[in-house]
Amino acid sequence: MKGFGIKTFIFSVVILLIFSPSVFAKIDPQLFAGLKARCIGPANMSGRIGAIDAVASNPNIIYIGAATGGLWKSIDGGITWEPIFDDQPVSSIGAVAINQSNPNIVWVGTGEAAPRNSVGVGRGVYLTIDGGKTWEFLGLEKTEKVSKILLHPDDPDIAYVGAMGTTWGENPERGVYKTVDGGKTWEKVLFVDEKTGVADMAMDPTNPNKIIAAMWEHRRWPWFFKSGGPGSGLYITVNSGKKWQKLTDKNGLPEGELGRIGVAFSTNKPEVVYALMEAEKSVLLRSNDGGFNWEVVNNQSDVGNRPFYYHRIWVNPTNENILYMLHSRMMISEDAGKTFRNLTAFNQAHSDFHAMWIHPNGEMMIVGNDGGAVISYNRGQNWRFVENLPVPSCRPVLSCEFRHGNPIQRIRRPPG
Repeated sequence: MKGFGIKTFIFSVVILLIFSPSVFAKIDPQLFAGLKARCIGPANMSGRIGAIDAVASNPNIIYIGAATGGLWKSIDGGITWEPIFDDQPVSSIGAVAINQSNPNIVWVGTGEAAPRNSVGVGRGVYLTIDGGKTWEFLGLEKTEKVSKILLHPDDPDIAYVGAMGTTWGENPERGVYKTVDGGKTWEKVLFVDEKTGVADMAMDPTNPNKIIAAMWEHRRWPWFFKSGGPGSGLYITVNSGKKWQKLTDKNGLPEGELGRIGVAFSTNKPEVVYALMEAEKSVLLRSNDGGFNWEVVNNQSDVGNRPFYYHRIWVNPTNENILYMLHSRMMISEDAGKTFRNLTAFNQAHSDFHAMWIHPNGEMMIVGNDGGAVISYNRGQNWRFVENLPVPSCRPVLSCEFRHGNPIQRIRRPPG
C-alpha cells in the first residue's frame, strides 16, 4: 500500500460502507423518522451585530440587524428569534429605526457601518408597515452603507438617512438624505464631498427640526486605511436640513483634521450633548447649549480605541451624567464622562461593541458586539447572552491601519 496511506485506506472503506446499497437495505427508516434538521451552533457566541432597536411601549419586541446575517425579530424579549429579511437581496444591516408611534412601521438601512478590512455591503433602504412580514425597497441603492436613520416623532412620512458611502472608493451617494413622502422620493440635504459620509446622527428629543450630523472622511486601499481628513466634522441644523452650520475649533472642537465622531443627545436634558471625537488626540466633548459650543471632559488615552471601527456613545435616558462608550469594551461613566469603568466582564459578553438600545426607563439595555447580543434589565449589573442568533462571526485578518496617516500594524486573533 505504498503511496496510499493507512488513513486514506480507512476513509475509503468507511465511504464504501456508507454508500453501499446493502448497508442501506439493513437500516430501518423508522429509526430516523423523528429526526429533523436543526441549528446546532454557534454554541459559544454569535456574530457581529450592526444595529438594534426595540419597541419602547413593549420592549419584548426587538429587532437586531447583523453585519452580514440579516435582520432578526423577537416578540418575547429575546427568548426566540425569527429571520424576517431573508427574502431580500442583501444581508448586511447598518441601521434599524422603529416608528414608536406605530411600531409596525420599521425602517432598515443596509450595509454595516463598521468598515474594517472586511465590511458588509448594503443595497439601500427598506420599509415595512406590517412588522416585517413584507418589505418595500425605497432606493438609495448606491449609498452602500447606512449608519443611522432618524424618524420624525409625529410625521411617519419624514425620515433622515445617514449614508456612509463606499469604503474602497469615492462616490457622490453619501451624506444626509431626507424624505417627506415615506421614502418615495429623497433629497440630499447635506453633502460635503465624495470622500465624506455620515458616521453618526442625533436628533434633539424635543425638537425634530434640530439634527447634529457627524461627517467622516475615510478610505480603504488594499494596503492601508485612512480615517480622517478635511471633510470630517460636526454639522448642525435647526430647520430640518435646509441650512447647516459646520462647527470648528472656535466652537470648542479640536484643531486640525478630525476622524470618526459619535454623537448623542441627553433625553432628560436635551441641552446636554456628548461627542466622542477622533482627532490627533481623541477626546470626549460635552455641550451644555444643545450642541453649538463644546468643552473637553476627557482626553485620556483610553477615551477611544480603534475609532474607525467603533466610536459610538449613548446617554442614559434618565440621567444626563450617565453615558456609555462603545469600543473594544463597553464602558460606563457616572460623572459626565470624566471617568469610565467596564460595564461588562469578559465572562458576560464578547468584545468589540457596535450597537445599543436603552429603554426609556434607563434600566433595560440591549447591546450588540462582534459575538452577538447581550440583554440587561438592571442597568448592566447582570447580562443574559442571546445564545440563539446564528449569524456569521468575524474572521481573523491581518490589517495595516492608518490613523491620520500613521500606520498601525495589527493582527486580529480569532474571536472568543
